[in-house]
Amino acid sequence: MPETPSEASIVRATWRALVEPRRLLPILLVAAPLVAAQARFSREPLAIYLGMLMCLLFVAVAPVTYRFLFPEGLDLSHGGIRLLLYCTVGSGVVLTSGFVLPKLLGMGPTFLTQRINLAICGALFLVGGWGLGRDIGFEESLVRERARAARFALEAEQAQLLALRSHLDPHFLFNTLNAIAEWCREDGAVAEAAVLRLSTMLRSVLAGVRSATWPLAQELELIRTLFDLHLLRDPELFQLGMNVPSGVGDLPVPPLVLLPLAENAVKHGPAAGHRGRLSLDIAVRGDEVEVAIENPGASKGPREGSAGLPTVERRLALAYGGQARLTLASANERTRVTVTLPRSGPLPGVLT
Repeated sequence: MPETPSEASIVRATWRALVEPRRLLPILLVAAPLVAAQARFSREPLAIYLGMLMCLLFVAVAPVTYRFLFPEGLDLSHGGIRLLLYCTVGSGVVLTSGFVLPKLLGMGPTFLTQRINLAICGALFLVGGWGLGRDIGFEESLVRERARAARFALEAEQAQLLALRSHLDPHFLFNTLNAIAEWCREDGAVAEAAVLRLSTMLRSVLAGVRSATWPLAQELELIRTLFDLHLLRDPELFQLGMNVPSGVGDLPVPPLVLLPLAENAVKHGPAAGHRGRLSLDIAVRGDEVEVAIENPGASKGPREGSAGLPTVERRLALAYGGQARLTLASANERTRVTVTLPRSGPLPGVLT
């Protein structure tokens, strides 16, 4: 159930909306000629002040009354009772300010208090209050719906990214389990080591899914476990080099954001028949940290339907608000993926 605004909040919100230039200017364009005519065609010294009071009462009362009686817009679902109340309030304000008050002050006839003009004032009260109140209500509804749509879009995006960031290559997982099954018959010690490493890796993946950020050191530990598992299956698959300077391990990063890049480096490099050196290098450049993963084998670009690089790019864009970058370069039969991250870390309050 949407929260119903209090009476005081409706009054404040309506009056704030009325003094905005795009509403205040049209109000003045209507009120100024009325007050000028009241002063020009009336002999009473107080006529101009009466005209100003009538205009002020219209602006202060009519839109607020409409919004009280028709919070969801004009409708006759209550048998027209609210419309009757609205007309009654309008008639009461116009008659009080244009008939009763002049009598109490002993004023003579004025331009706006003539019968025909008083009737026109009543019509202006009803129609103007309806128009202004309706416009303010529509504007508030539009703002609420836009905020709601933006919130839903962000929640949908974050839910999708939450599922994507828990991605672990199923082929690698199945191949590792099959290799462990063979090692159980041939080499129990290697099988045990593989099970422990795989268990550590899966535990880290589950922890990452539940966390908004974690230290870069934890991300690198997960990647190292991934590389070790590949090397357990085939010690000659690649030569690993990791260059991590001191002082960067505490940098907060989105969990599992680099894991797909490490998977791709093995999958499209050594596992695809390109033997050689696989490296991970980290460099600090001013307010940025650069993480580069390089593998043997020339890149053919993102494959159609590929989720690895697009997922990382989307997560980086959401987490850092466009301040992080991912580049892919291929030269001399090697592929290099570089991720540049701000040292300030991800934006606060964003599920990545």
